[in-house]
Amino acid sequence: MVLLIRRIVLALVAVVTLSFASAQPLHLLPAPRELQTGATTPIPQGVRINCSSCFTDTADSFTVQDLTQSLTARSVATTGPFTIQLTRVQTLPDDMKTEGYTITPGTNILTLSATSPAGLFYAAQTLKQLVEHDGSAAVIHLATIKDWPAMRYRGVHDDLSRGPVPTLEFQKNLIKTLAAYKINLYSPYFEHTQQYASNPLFAPPGGSVSPSDARELTAFAAQYHVTVVPEQEAFGLLHHNLVWEQYQALAETAHGAVIAPGQAGSLALINQMFTELAAMYPGPFLHIGADETVDLGLGQTKPDVDARGLGPVYLDFLAKIQTTLAPLNRRLLFWGDIAQSIVQGVTAYSGVGASTPDRLDPAILKKMSPEFKKNTIAVAWWYTPQPRGFAKFLTPFTEAGFETWVASGVNNWSSVWPDNNDALPNIQQFVAEGQRQHSTGELNTIWYDDGEALANNNWYGLLFGAAASWQQGTSSIEQFQQSFGPAFHGDETGALNQAQIELMKCHDILRNEAKVGNGSDGLFWMDPWSKDGQIRALKMRPFNHEMRLHAEAALTLIAKARAAAPATTQTALLASDTLPSNPTSLRNADAIDAMELGARRMDFIGLKFQLADEMVEEYEQAQKSLASPDKKIRALTPTHLGNINGINGRIADIRDTYSLLRDLYQQAWLRSNRPYALRPVLEHYDATIAMWLNRADKFRAVQRGYTDNRTLPAASELGLPTNR
Repeated sequence: MVLLIRRIVLALVAVVTLSFASAQPLHLLPAPRELQTGATTPIPQGVRINCSSCFTDTADSFTVQDLTQSLTARSVATTGPFTIQLTRVQTLPDDMKTEGYTITPGTNILTLSATSPAGLFYAAQTLKQLVEHDGSAAVIHLATIKDWPAMRYRGVHDDLSRGPVPTLEFQKNLIKTLAAYKINLYSPYFEHTQQYASNPLFAPPGGSVSPSDARELTAFAAQYHVTVVPEQEAFGLLHHNLVWEQYQALAETAHGAVIAPGQAGSLALINQMFTELAAMYPGPFLHIGADETVDLGLGQTKPDVDARGLGPVYLDFLAKIQTTLAPLNRRLLFWGDIAQSIVQGVTAYSGVGASTPDRLDPAILKKMSPEFKKNTIAVAWWYTPQPRGFAKFLTPFTEAGFETWVASGVNNWSSVWPDNNDALPNIQQFVAEGQRQHSTGELNTIWYDDGEALANNNWYGLLFGAAASWQQGTSSIEQFQQSFGPAFHGDETGALNQAQIELMKCHDILRNEAKVGNGSDGLFWMDPWSKDGQIRALKMRPFNHEMRLHAEAALTLIAKARAAAPATTQTALLASDTLPSNPTSLRNADAIDAMELGARRMDFIGLKFQLADEMVEEYEQAQKSLASPDKKIRALTPTHLGNINGINGRIADIRDTYSLLRDLYQQAWLRSNRPYALRPVLEHYDATIAMWLNRADKFRAVQRGYTDNRTLPAASELGLPTNR
């Protein structure tokens, strides 16, 4: 009996302790437009969810189901005395009716109100973040909120054509998670990875999206108020399609990437693809791409470009595509880089010498037909911060009367971890400029340029894009960095927030101090003894130590966050003599694993260059020892050689770390992607490991030669650099 009373007292103390923790700030993503914080109420017995409209509205019923599942996953009961009331109202202001909502506290109740199903859904997503801690330790913040989005379309653009192709299960989880942070548009990017019955050669087996998968994903997304907008490249970036012999007549250049505007079959092919695409994805938009048409005017279309100029040829073909696809009754998105560069006289993406300044007409976009402007949306893109702002990417279109969206980037491409030093200010500045120029949407882009980046690396940039496009004006990076860990991972230690910042410091050191670029895949794979590697090694040498300390700080912080979780359950609490210090489970664990892998790979970049230097130094010492007249110094020669190629030798360190990272990478890949396109990355690991194994064999022969003959070959014979 005494033990039982003690356990009850401990449980009550836990509740009281948590009630006094209400002074902690709220970390909500996105931040609500209007927020008044209130008291914090313990809900040890959970909550009860009421919804008057659920009997007649399946969308609201789904919202309750989604909320219930989320709370249940956190061991928060949904049969408790505290009430969550979901209510549809018609009294909200006009600018709140589409997606806005209110949350109002009362006595033992929070009322969520909205005019639309989407608004009520977003109120429920915010409610999830108002619940802090898990299980019987949960508390709820009694905040008063009035909220609605700054931009109508808040999207994520997902590259499905440069290597990784996600599983349908992962795409569903991606959409579900993004919707929780009020993203309402998902745009998968296709060059050749959507299956078409009319053109079956394009899609690679095991690495493409079937029509049934497309329809299932679209239906799934609709439940979460997410519209799927497919992008099928319709002008440039079609190399994988045009490489087939039967399509060579349509290629601007042999086995190139641009479809030739002058060929009769070009529009027919585009119409075939988009007619099927429209049937698979029944939303209001289709994205035709039309970016980076680098071959245009270099092949079949050269006489036309020489005669009329690049601008008229390019825009005429866009107009013909729009006319051809008009029967589909969709608005067409197109990338703005080519048209924008034509207007401003920048030919960086045209690749066409024929586009001379006298052919560049500042009014060229204004001359496009009203029908074209009505039925298209120009998506301006740029993926780095701009000291002079982003207005130049939008004004050619806004002044010509086009509706615009902005496209920022998470800067995940070709790097062991996204470079958020670029991604966050890029998103912040571009979205703010879009709002100033009345852009109606944002596409925050994911690209897999070298086929190696991992999907779970991207959440930091994706959630900041969600916040920036929902929130009005210039979003605060600092506020986001404080809110990310609690809102996304349920981490109350602050450790995961700081780990993200430590990885940003790694990128900063490599780019701004060592001046070798960011923590790229190129540095990760680079042979430090190659000519190229030696150039980087010289620049990195003073900074490897500092960079590695930041990467290892990130690893330590990740471990700290994990050590504070999982939650102590109610059963464990009552069986224990002590109270839990942090009764919260970490969420989105795959993203934490991905961050750990990114930190390990970043750390290894510095370690590899350090070890390579040490091996050169050890061999120099071995040569000096061998040549010494002092017998004791000569006796150190095997030690120096063993430091290079021994049980704890530097070659083994590099070999073993690459091997470990290979296994961790494969596991991370398969958590989100199909096996398709994994092999080239694993082959890169295997080839690199083999290179170091071969070097181990060479040094083993040197060690045998020393034992037998007391001789050492020249360093150059072993591939060691001699001019460091």
